[in-house]
Amino acid sequence: MTPRSKAVLVLLACLASVMCVIHPIRQSDGKGATDYGPRNSIIDAINIEQFIPPATDSGKFPNLKYSFSYSHMRLQNGGWTREITIKDLPTSASLAGVNMRLKAGGIRELHWHREAEWGYVLYGTCRITAVDTEGRNFIDDTGVGDIWYFPSGIPHSIQGLGPDGCEFALIFDDGNFSEDSTFLVADWINRTPPEILSKNFGFEDGAFRNISKEELYIFQGEVPGPISEEEIKSPKGRVKSPYSHRMLAQEPIKTKMGTARITDSKNFEVSKTIAAALVEVYPNGLRELHWHPDADEWTYIITGRGRLTVFAAEGKARTYGLSAGDVAYIPKSMGHYIENTGQDTMTFLEVFKSKEFSDISLNQWLALTPKNLVRAHTQLSKQNIDKLNKDKVPVV
Repeated sequence: MTPRSKAVLVLLACLASVMCVIHPIRQSDGKGATDYGPRNSIIDAINIEQFIPPATDSGKFPNLKYSFSYSHMRLQNGGWTREITIKDLPTSASLAGVNMRLKAGGIRELHWHREAEWGYVLYGTCRITAVDTEGRNFIDDTGVGDIWYFPSGIPHSIQGLGPDGCEFALIFDDGNFSEDSTFLVADWINRTPPEILSKNFGFEDGAFRNISKEELYIFQGEVPGPISEEEIKSPKGRVKSPYSHRMLAQEPIKTKMGTARITDSKNFEVSKTIAAALVEVYPNGLRELHWHPDADEWTYIITGRGRLTVFAAEGKARTYGLSAGDVAYIPKSMGHYIENTGQDTMTFLEVFKSKEFSDISLNQWLALTPKNLVRAHTQLSKQNIDKLNKDKVPVV
């Protein structure tokens, strides 16, 4: 056993010894009982909201949460990747996600998808390229908080830049998507008869003899020079609508307890099938009670820790603990909130298979409904009804 393996086992043993004192007993009403095992104390502690659910949880629920930490890691020479699809999270019918890391110079092979691709840079910098159906091309260097969108069928590439490459999240507009089923340029060339390649390109026979016979997928390359040296000028010019956008640079919606930045086809024209919000919730803050009438929500936690409760009608509700790297999938029209339960700012993406972002605020709905009608439903005092907010406040 290596020293590192021993250290990990010691750490896990220490964590388990500390966390095993947690038992599924709810303090508010005393329900539950001790649990002396067998059990995984670390997972119980991480998922405390499900181990000791609030009394308001009710009914049977499909799983709405999955962590990238449970995903299989595909390791390549130029980086790594892992994914969450409908196979991992069966409720995630309309969207799938990928977490990918490229070293400096690491290349995500020239490829395309049946699905549209939406990307958010989490770390470092990377270069993206693409060519549209008119022969117009695109190249840009993207950094933390930048996003890109490649429509279905548009060929593109991603490469890590110096000094340390990049990491990013990718979202695709189909829950059945898998990174393993992308159309790769080297793979296509290898599956085409050599005489057809020669005829197509006008090359001499055997021109592609040195191409890798294995799938490249993510491989190591040289760090490219500046765009001014690398860009190819197309006779058709650049693409009509840029494929990248500076999401973090947007002026946010600001409240006392957080911020929200919304990016959809209104301010990122090319993004026709995916809309998103980047939300920051300060400690003790709450992404207000709301729902989305037009699309399911794919929530990706970037930083911090919180809890999510989803209301599904028929008296059903379920609470989930969320931490960095977790994905929550909230079906269309189900009411929910996300509360920051940690000491640091909680940051997350809300992503939708939709042209435009839309939500309904419970607070605003009640504020804009006749007061007598609200009182009849809620038995709120006149003073509290007057406190309802007629303006939408995304973080309270």
